[in-house]
Amino acid sequence: MEKVQYFEEYEVGHTRRTLGRTITEADIVFHAGHSGDFFPHHVDAEFCKTQPFKRPIAHGTMTFAIGIGLTATEINPRAMSYGYERLRFPTPVFAGDTIRTTVTVKSKEVDEKRPGFGRVIEAKEVTNQDGKTVMYAEHILIVEMKEGAA
Repeated sequence: MEKVQYFEEYEVGHTRRTLGRTITEADIVFHAGHSGDFFPHHVDAEFCKTQPFKRPIAHGTMTFAIGIGLTATEINPRAMSYGYERLRFPTPVFAGDTIRTTVTVKSKEVDEKRPGFGRVIEAKEVTNQDGKTVMYAEHILIVEMKEGAA
């Protein structure tokens, strides 16, 4: 869904929450194949039995891709991604977990390097079905200001 929003229209503190997505063993196996990451913590059930979590954990890169992908329900043609900072995976994700993402406008500032644009920082927190944070990142958006704004 397109949602045109200029820099001035972003409100610090505004929050939205996505629908959930259940992670499957197939997700983990497909991600290993796509990424080439066959690290045993993700794909070797017998090895995992000797590790603290006792079962395979989802790749952090997969958690990131799906967690961020869940937020792509609102497309703003006046904004583009500049990148992510402060990426963390404090709790593992397992097959059978259902994750969802909460997006909160954390801050905004005029972008001194880009006249007519501002930076909006969105905190993106991915949680599991128990409400535990499984991923946190801050998304930096470069957002166009309304015409004539400086």
